Amino acid sequence: MTPWLARILVDALCLYAGIGAVAALWIALRGLPRLDPVAGHGTWGFRLLILPGLTALWPLMLARCVRGTGQPPTERTAHRTAGTTTGRTS
Repeated sequence: MTPWLARILVDALCLYAGIGAVAALWIALRGLPRLDPVAGHGTWGFRLLILPGLTALWPLMLARCVRGTGQPPTERTAHRTAGTTTGRTS
């Protein structure tokens, strides 16, 4: 790997992490109730604990905040799909 390519990759990673840190702080302080109402009532310790994950996954979490459904997504598995096709619900 050439030094200029390594520099570009490191700069891109730093930019992603920087934007992620700002977005994670906003999500933890203001956007958490829009992601999950139960998590919105979480303690400061909980919010501090989820900051690394929010920083890493900021594009997904920010998109969910913008949509603002207020409910976690419904799990879609083969078992749930099979249960709904036979008339049973999980």
